[in-house]
Amino acid sequence: MLDDYRAYVAVVDQGSLSKAARVLGRSLSSVSRSLIAVEQSLGVSLVRRSTRSLVPTEAGLRFHGQLKAVLDALDQATAELAQDAAAVSGLVRIGASPLFAASHVVPLLAACQARYPQLSIDLDVSDQHADLFAAGLDFAIRIGDLPDSTLRARALGVLRRVAFAAPGYLAQHGTPAAPAELRGHTCVIRALEADGGSVWTFRHTNGSTEKVTVEGRFRSGSALACNAAVLHGAGIGQAFLWQIREWVDSGQVRLVLTEFEMPPVAVQAVWPGSALLPARARVLVDFLAEHMVLDSVD
Repeated sequence: MLDDYRAYVAVVDQGSLSKAARVLGRSLSSVSRSLIAVEQSLGVSLVRRSTRSLVPTEAGLRFHGQLKAVLDALDQATAELAQDAAAVSGLVRIGASPLFAASHVVPLLAACQARYPQLSIDLDVSDQHADLFAAGLDFAIRIGDLPDSTLRARALGVLRRVAFAAPGYLAQHGTPAAPAELRGHTCVIRALEADGGSVWTFRHTNGSTEKVTVEGRFRSGSALACNAAVLHGAGIGQAFLWQIREWVDSGQVRLVLTEFEMPPVAVQAVWPGSALLPARARVLVDFLAEHMVLDSVD
C-alpha cells in the first residue's frame, strides 16, 4: 500500500504514468495498477485521464498535498533513525568470564572502539552467570548451554575441551587409555559446573557419548586455579584448549584421551528475549561474531 501511495504522488508530480515509472524505476503497468488500487481503496476519482496526460481532480490535488507531507515526514523519520544507528555512540555494558574476556573478548572490544570512537564499554567480569536485568547488562558472553530459554542468543563459535595432566603425574600413575579408567585416577574438579564438575562427558568415534563420574582431592570454582593444580601434578583435569595451549606446546602438560575428546562447547552472546538490543550493542555483537577466532574442533 505504501508503494501505491508513492506511485500516486509521483504520477501527480510528473504529470504522466510513463514519467512517474521512470522516476520510480518501475514498469508502466505496475505504476498504473498502483494508481487504480489507490482510487479503488478510497472510492474516489483522483485524476482525469487523457491520451497525453493525467490531471488531478480537486479531491486528488488535495489528497496529493496531504499524502506527500505524510510520506516526506516518514522518509525524514526513517533517515534520522538510520543516522542514529550509524552514529554508534553511548555506553554498552557487557558480562563475560575473566579468563575468556582477557584473551578473546577485550582485544576485539578495543578494536571495535577504534572503529567507533564514540562507543564506551563497561565490562563486568565474573565466573558467575549474572542476571542480565539485575546487573544492568546489555548482553553477556556465555560459554556452554543456555538453560534459560527466555534469552536470545547469537552464536560466536565453539571451544575445544580437553583432558590433560602433568608428565610427572602420568609417569607415577599411568596414562588412561579409555574414559572409564579415570575412575582409578585422581582428578581436579571444577566445582562451578552445574553437576558439581564430577561428571565428565567424552565422545566416541562412532558419535556416541560416555559419562564418567570422577573423584579428586582438589576442587575449585576457578578455572585458573584448577589448571594450575593440574600443572603441578594434582591430578588429571579438563580445560578449554586455549587456556592451556602454551603448556601443551612447551610440554609442561600432555593431552590424554584424545581419541575420546569431550564435545565442543558453544560460545554465545546472549541478551534478554524481552529486550530490544540497542544499535550500539548490536554493532558489538556483530563485530564479535565476525572477528572472534576460537580453537578448531578438528
